[in-house]
Amino acid sequence: MSPEVLSTPVVDTAKIPDRAQTRAQAARRRKVLVNAARVLLLVVVLGLWEVLSRAEVIDPFNFSMPSKIWDQIWTWMTHGTALGSLGEQIWYTLYEALLGWGIGVVAGVLLGIALGRIRLLAEVLGPYIKVLNSIPRIVLAPIFLIWFGLGPSSKVASAVVLVFFPVFFNAFQGAREVDRNLVANARILGASDRRVTLQVVIPSATSWIFTSLHVSFGFALIGAIVGEYIGATKGIGLLVAQSQNTFNAAGVYAAMVILAVVALVAEGLLTFAERRIFRWKPTGSDS
Repeated sequence: MSPEVLSTPVVDTAKIPDRAQTRAQAARRRKVLVNAARVLLLVVVLGLWEVLSRAEVIDPFNFSMPSKIWDQIWTWMTHGTALGSLGEQIWYTLYEALLGWGIGVVAGVLLGIALGRIRLLAEVLGPYIKVLNSIPRIVLAPIFLIWFGLGPSSKVASAVVLVFFPVFFNAFQGAREVDRNLVANARILGASDRRVTLQVVIPSATSWIFTSLHVSFGFALIGAIVGEYIGATKGIGLLVAQSQNTFNAAGVYAAMVILAVVALVAEGLLTFAERRIFRWKPTGSDS
């Protein structure tokens, strides 16, 4: 019986689908589907709102309707507001929120890293931070108004206290969760405490810190708006207060839409910056 000759089949590599290209196409299709579903949901909700208001199934005086909200935004854009141009009001609120956000982020990161690295400091200041965190921070806005007046300082202070705590706790947790093997290896190589903090701890905690930045900017806007609502000379929060005082529901909703757009733009910029910084991180599973 003659031995059989085994041959290895030749694989036509040209017929093998490119897995990476297939996944990319599937991701693009899914993104288009998700965006289409989002737009459809928004159209359905706004359409139902408009129809129900016009049919007076819901009270158009209290709930207004999308067409009137758009008319109010267009009037503010073309003719300005009672406080000045719409752009000026947006910039005034954005300035207060950005300044408060920046101060709150820097303070939260520095103190969070410090307490995460220095156990004695954490034991001393920990109870005080817990007590301050338990205070409803929105109620501090009237106190800041008394201290700093109607100018932007009181709104910046409100934004700072709302931003500080989420950033602080994430920075603190990030400093505590750093890989101990990395710290030990750095010390074996002769790194000082300062170099360990700058070159090991802070980079490891960066992803934790960025997670808090997404939430904290929304808090900064809330702090600025609440401060303006209580007492101010300019800003979107004052537009909300004036619209409420004149029973202009469309004006209240219009200000909320403007704030939502500002928050979405800021979120997009933060997401872009995060992706640029963490390009090494995988964005999805390979399955």
